[in-house]
Amino acid sequence: MEQLQELFPDTPIISFTILLLVVLTVPPLFERLRLPGLVGLIVAGVVLGTDGLGLLDPETDYMKLFTDIGKIYLMFVAGLEIDLAEFRKKKDRSLGFGLATFAIPLLTGAATATLFGFGPNAAILIGSLMASHTLLGYPIVTRLGVGGNEAITVTIGATIFTDITALLVLAICVSVHTGEFSATSLVVQLVALVLYAVTVLVGLDWAGKEYFRRTGDEESNQFLFVLLAVFVASVGAQLINVDKIVGAFLAGLAVNDVVGRGPVEDKVEFVGSTLFIPFFFVGMGLLLDVSAFLESFTSNFSLMLAIVVNLLVSKFLAAMLAKQLYNYSWPAAMTMWSLSIPQVAATLAAALAGNQAGLLPESVFNSVVVLMLVTSVVGPVATSHFAQKLPLSPATAKPPEPDTSPSIPFFQSEQPFTVLVPVANPLTERYLIEMAAIIARQRGGSIVPLSIAPAQAHMDEPELDLALQRGERLLQRALEVSQDFGVEATPRIRIDSDIAHGISRTAREQNVSAIVMGWNENIGIRARLFGNIIDSVFWSSHCPVGVMRLLDEPSNIHRILVPVKSLAPQVLEAMRFAQLFAASNDAELTLLHVCDRRTTPEKIEAFESSLWAVFSETEVDVKADMKSIVHDDIAQAILEAARSTEMVVLCSRRRRTAGGLAVSDVAEQLLKQITCSMVLFGEPHW
Repeated sequence: MEQLQELFPDTPIISFTILLLVVLTVPPLFERLRLPGLVGLIVAGVVLGTDGLGLLDPETDYMKLFTDIGKIYLMFVAGLEIDLAEFRKKKDRSLGFGLATFAIPLLTGAATATLFGFGPNAAILIGSLMASHTLLGYPIVTRLGVGGNEAITVTIGATIFTDITALLVLAICVSVHTGEFSATSLVVQLVALVLYAVTVLVGLDWAGKEYFRRTGDEESNQFLFVLLAVFVASVGAQLINVDKIVGAFLAGLAVNDVVGRGPVEDKVEFVGSTLFIPFFFVGMGLLLDVSAFLESFTSNFSLMLAIVVNLLVSKFLAAMLAKQLYNYSWPAAMTMWSLSIPQVAATLAAALAGNQAGLLPESVFNSVVVLMLVTSVVGPVATSHFAQKLPLSPATAKPPEPDTSPSIPFFQSEQPFTVLVPVANPLTERYLIEMAAIIARQRGGSIVPLSIAPAQAHMDEPELDLALQRGERLLQRALEVSQDFGVEATPRIRIDSDIAHGISRTAREQNVSAIVMGWNENIGIRARLFGNIIDSVFWSSHCPVGVMRLLDEPSNIHRILVPVKSLAPQVLEAMRFAQLFAASNDAELTLLHVCDRRTTPEKIEAFESSLWAVFSETEVDVKADMKSIVHDDIAQAILEAARSTEMVVLCSRRRRTAGGLAVSDVAEQLLKQITCSMVLFGEPHW
């Protein structure tokens, strides 16, 4: 091992390069083994640490910095991803279940720790480690179409209560451990915590909104403001003798309401999930003492087993209490249990903080690592089993009311129907204009071809003149195509420093009904670090946005496939567009529902009835049929069905697990393999 270490110079660049290599290669390998990628990062840390190859040293300043930043980022993203809107919907029941799923594990965990000889302070902290939870199974319930079920909404809301309270218990326990305990010092600490929490939650919210209002849409400045807010809150927490992860989590909640579900949040999460959060898990592996860990399976096996069993049983009791109080079904209660048992973000960060403060011994830290491994596997598996027995959530199973559904803009009659078409590429312009003209003609509407000229520092710059001339040529071609289809066109040319904002602002100024854009093969749907035009337009526009990759003239497309997983608003937008295009082009439309093998025939029939009811709401006459396919691989099922069609209309939904770890999207897989024309509706800002 020493000879291997001597081959590399002692420089932080080597360690950083090794970390990047680990983050790039290890998680995909473990996911192929159906194990969480974060488990692979911890294992890699063990292999590369002092008990393994010795290539990374957890005691160096730069590794401590990477681990601390990752820990702060992990808790910040955990706070940022909490859906405050869902919490507000069922706040009373969320607080009720949150109290139960926090208090029961806390009390039973503290009692268990006391039986193993731990003092009151350490016992309470051990209990609090089991009181929080990480929503690793949330992408599963979303995929199954039951994300709007009340039991799931309540569990999501309970996360806010459990995480905040667990971190406050950590702050008090560490404070008591590091100082002289007295009733006065406890009161002072609690008052300081309350004042600090109010300052962060209210102050950062106000400061963020003011800063964003004054700086406009400059995303780089907004990104830097968010990062500054995180670390200022973390430093503030340390000033009042509270662990920095408390400040990071509160900063996430405060910034949550400021940035919304938009490009800035995507960039923040991308940086965290790509670099710093994986670095934290590798650092966890570096800190893991292999000999002590193995010893825990012998001398401390009973403690390890007691912690795992206590977590599973206490969370089960909390779910059963919620079942009785709120009259939930057995599958609903078990789904709540399965969602609340994974212990990753707050648990690992708090255990590490308690261990570094000298309050928790290595045996407890090792037991928490085992707890994380067990629950991160058991939780999602149990969620997949029980959630598929739930009835479809109201947002999925019931047809939306016409006056509230965001999918109605395609069929509104109160205002003229107008389609905005940004044009930039002469090779794809004609097909885009044809598509927009066909849709607009069906509604007796018009199109607005738009060319964006990038703004320059001086309005007499030669580059700007060239861009304007190029835009005028593109718009002239658009006018010629629209005249061929007998559709009125009102061309617009705009000078703007941001192309995406220029598109969305023009769309709002013209009050258009839809936007039709071309797909850029070189962008990729997950260009999150620097962002892309498509994502920004999806997020900022007030109306439906369809991104086209057309391989033939739209007038030659007569067979359309629309995969429909749920009746969420963005999915309905895709279906409404296909319905309108099919009617205007005398095309046949197929609605494809791909369901899991465990989906019952009754649930399939209920979904088909709801889908057909929504589809039949409009007066547009379309040749349509519906197919339900039982298949474990959604992307493969769609690809097989697409072989006999000429255009596929998709809805792309971005999903992330807590901690910012991205989950692959079906649409992203299809983009690489589909061989026919395609229309993509992205996740809008609703």
